[in-house]
Order: sequence, then structure tokens, then C-alpha cells
Amino acid sequence: MLIHIKNENESAAIDTLGAELVSFMGDDGFEHIWQGDKTYWGGHAPVLFPIVGALRDNRTCINGEWYEMKRHGVARHEEFTVTEQGEDYVTLQLTANEETKKQYPFDFVLTVSYYLTGSSITTKFTVKNADTKPMPFCIGGHPGFNIPIQSDEIFEDYDIVFEEKEEQKCPTLDMESCLIDFEKTNFELDDTDTIPLQHSLFYKDALVFENLNSTCVSLKSRQSGRGVMMEFSGFPMLGIWSAANDGPYVALEPWTGCATAVQEDDVFEKKHGMRTLQPGEEAEYAYTVFEI
Repeated sequence: MLIHIKNENESAAIDTLGAELVSFMGDDGFEHIWQGDKTYWGGHAPVLFPIVGALRDNRTCINGEWYEMKRHGVARHEEFTVTEQGEDYVTLQLTANEETKKQYPFDFVLTVSYYLTGSSITTKFTVKNADTKPMPFCIGGHPGFNIPIQSDEIFEDYDIVFEEKEEQKCPTLDMESCLIDFEKTNFELDDTDTIPLQHSLFYKDALVFENLNSTCVSLKSRQSGRGVMMEFSGFPMLGIWSAANDGPYVALEPWTGCATAVQEDDVFEKKHGMRTLQPGEEAEYAYTVFEI
């Protein structure tokens, strides 16, 4: 079921399946969110929980037992319940159930809220450990943004622009195993704040950044100046991705963790970036997308 929210500047739609944002549109009618053409990628903006990326062979060991979990976790495949809604906001919730526990053996409550403010939309995740034992998890966003915005532009007219100059060595993602190799470099930033877009950047999957100086990143046109900006403070990692077959979109992905590393074993709580909540504890993470 689709839930629609709006304010004087923007409108948005959220699917209760996966609490996924499927539309974010300004008053000029341009749809910023990728509409799920399976030629490139069938998603829009999935919620990634309790893992980001893939496990080795889709398996992991939790408290001495083996479990199978597909890429990006369980939340995106589950129906959420609307718990609160107004004209410009909505809150959805997923509680652990029999199916989620087959893959992730914890009682949790995951709340996803969307708020429209001015020309922006905020996505807030609240993770609660409703279990009697410590609960490790990762969480992330995965919104894809349509480009070009104007008909006289092309993909290569756009830049990724960080608010600060960055020095980064992006690790390599193995295209077959989907694991991340922190000992191999896929892409580097050398004291710069700008990445000119070209499809070949994504021929080896996502660019993965960690502990950036910046807490904001923009996807914008050099010609018109239009695009989107994301504020992602609170997330230590950022993925930037598009389809390897020249997809006409770019995903900006704030993460607390990432795919299993080649250098790691398969123990869930030891995964790179893993957070742990004690019984009854909860944590909040939020990112905001501005239309520019």
C-alpha cells in the first residue's frame, strides 16, 4: 500500500512493503526517486537492516548457530504497519516475526519515519532491542536519484560534490561474491571535493567511503545547478552506486556498516561497522535529502 504525504513544496510516497520511499517530487513535477526499471535495478530506496550488503554465501553465524540472509537483510521484504500519519509525515513500524527470526534471531522493533520540511525529506530509523540478549545490527539507506533532470543534459553533466576536500581509498567490491576487500583499492580521492560522473565509475560496483570529513554530499548538474544534496551525519560510511550497465540514476547510500569483508570470518557480531544494542536499548539514525 502506498502512503502519500505532501507540503507546500514537495510530495512523497512510501510503500508499506519495506517502508520504502518510492517518490520524492518537487512542485515542478520532476520525480527524483528512481522508479525501479528492472533493466537496471528494480528498487527505489530500500531500507537496509540488519545488514548492509552481502554476507559470504548469504550465511552468517549468530550465537553459535548458522543463519541464511539475503543481501541487505530482512526489512525490505517485510510489510510495515503505519503507526502515525499526518499531511507531511508518516511513521511505519516492523516488529520481529517468525519469518524474520528464521534469518535474524532477535526480537527487534524497527521504526522508519519520513518528514517533509520545506524542500527536503528526512528519513529517520529507530532500532530497538526488544530481546533479552545483546543485539548486533547494521542499518542503511539506499535511495536512487534520477539523472539527468533536464532533457538537454546527459549523465556526464553531473558531479558528486562533497562539502569538504577528501582523501580516500575506496575498497574493492568483488562482483561475484559481493564481498568487500579492504586491501584492494577501487577508486581514490586525492585532496578534492568533486567526482565528475561517468558510468565507468560503477563498472566494479559501488564506491565505498568511510570516515569522510564531509557530512553532506551533492549530486548536481554543472549545467543547471539542479540536483539533490544529502546530509548524512551519524552514518560513518557512504556508498555511491549505479548499475554497471549504464543506469540513468545514482544512489547515495548512508550506512553504519557494510558487506562482509574478505578479511573477516562469518561471525555476525564481528562484521565491519557492527553496532550492538543491549536489551531495551534503542538507537536513532537519520539522513535528509534536499532538492537543489
